[in-house]
Amino acid sequence: MNFALILFILVVVTGVAWVADKLVFAPKRRAAGIDRMPLWLEYTASFFPVIFAVFFLRSFLCEPFKIPSGSMIPSLMIGDFILVNKYTYGVRLPVINKKIIEMNLPERGDVAVFRYPMDESVDYIKRVIALPGDVISYKDKRLTLNGQPLTYEAKPDYLDPETLSYVKFYRETFPKEFGGYAHNILNHPERVSGIFNQSQFAYSENCEYNFSGVTCTVPPGHYFVMGDNRDNSADSRYWGFVPEANLVGKAFFVWMNLGDLKRIGRFE
Repeated sequence: MNFALILFILVVVTGVAWVADKLVFAPKRRAAGIDRMPLWLEYTASFFPVIFAVFFLRSFLCEPFKIPSGSMIPSLMIGDFILVNKYTYGVRLPVINKKIIEMNLPERGDVAVFRYPMDESVDYIKRVIALPGDVISYKDKRLTLNGQPLTYEAKPDYLDPETLSYVKFYRETFPKEFGGYAHNILNHPERVSGIFNQSQFAYSENCEYNFSGVTCTVPPGHYFVMGDNRDNSADSRYWGFVPEANLVGKAFFVWMNLGDLKRIGRFE
């Protein structure tokens, strides 16, 4: 369901009714001494300001999303309701997603929401790992960026809430020349790092797969993304690169989790 399109149609319908009431129907009611709107106007024109405000905020400022899977554990949990900044990566026209104002480009370490390249009706959330032109290698569960290895600080084992088993917990840090950004990741030691079921995707020739992992050169205008729950994430390792045109925004805040209120306000 394309909620943005439905909201746009509601804005148009209620907006037309609101304008018609201001210019035509309201003067006629005043002339006839009638105070009350007809029922059909109450359910159209009266709702226009609210619907327009929601449409504007959702399209250009912030949009709420719910985390449906465990691919971003431990940074984001299943059931987190997050806010996404819609203008960080440029202002786009709603529905058609055409960029009209250039802003910032994604940076390594950003948690980005984007339209899934294999089915653009679905929104995904992952962490940006590599930018256009980068050579990214994920071998034996360790990342190397443009020949520079990321560093890993081991933490106490983490109880994965999905599998109810303890997994390896690390603080992963980019080299300083690539921003020095650090975040938490999980690795399931019993799962192999080789990738055997990758799909054919645009620029798949830029990637080399073997039993230890994958190495990719990110094409122009695209990004390589991964989940923080590395062995439980379908991401660029499997279905390829995210085109810049598919970016929706940058996640920045957990505003609700009905199952764990302590999650409110947290974000790594």
